[in-house]
Amino acid sequence: MPRYFLELAYRGTSFVGWQNQPNGRSVQEVIEHALTTVLRQPVAITGSGRTDAGVHAEQQFAHFDLPSPLTNSASLLQSLNALLGPDVAAFRVFPVRDTDHARFTATSRYYQYRIIRQKDPFRAGLAYVFYPALDLNAMNEAAGYLLQHIDFESFSKVKTDVKTFTCRIEFARWQRDRGGDLTFHIRADRFLRGMVRALVGTLLDVGQGKLSVTGFEQVIVNRNRKHAGRAAPADGLFLVEVAYPETII
Repeated sequence: MPRYFLELAYRGTSFVGWQNQPNGRSVQEVIEHALTTVLRQPVAITGSGRTDAGVHAEQQFAHFDLPSPLTNSASLLQSLNALLGPDVAAFRVFPVRDTDHARFTATSRYYQYRIIRQKDPFRAGLAYVFYPALDLNAMNEAAGYLLQHIDFESFSKVKTDVKTFTCRIEFARWQRDRGGDLTFHIRADRFLRGMVRALVGTLLDVGQGKLSVTGFEQVIVNRNRKHAGRAAPADGLFLVEVAYPETII
């Protein structure tokens, strides 16, 4: 069966998350409904990862299989975007090998967490408004420890079915723009459920002096979610990029 990758983006504010759930509207549900309507046959998709409720994606990929090849990808995209509504956009659809998988073939994911320092009605739901003073140098020193470890059970949701808590982080750093707003950049081969938001919440504790830099590393070593800080709100979290081998993209 021909397999296709779909590149898309979405604002997660009004969704219960990526994955289909019985208690609300999911991104997966909306896309599957649109594909099924346009192609006039049931279509199931598999995403590169499962973003939580309220989390956004500037780039996400999903794959789906069809019994026969598409004849007009441009027309499919136009029809999809007409059905998806204002909070989801489809950018590309292209054929891949039947062994290529949106989740398992991905080589890395890059997230950003965005913090604004004063209320902004034009960024409501798209950033975390955080007022307390922060020591950015301490936060970046603590974030540096993330590159020295691979087990991040301390930052994973407790009830999860993963077999391993191992992640290999390529970079993790905070940046401040000229207006004083902050962005946390992090890329890894994989992420655990709730991991980035838990990391941000704990690093904010470091920035406020509630947790020392060495104490942050001890949280990693302890491998206990109770020792980490609270999860930062979903509003500020964006999946920015999903990377694949050049043979796919």
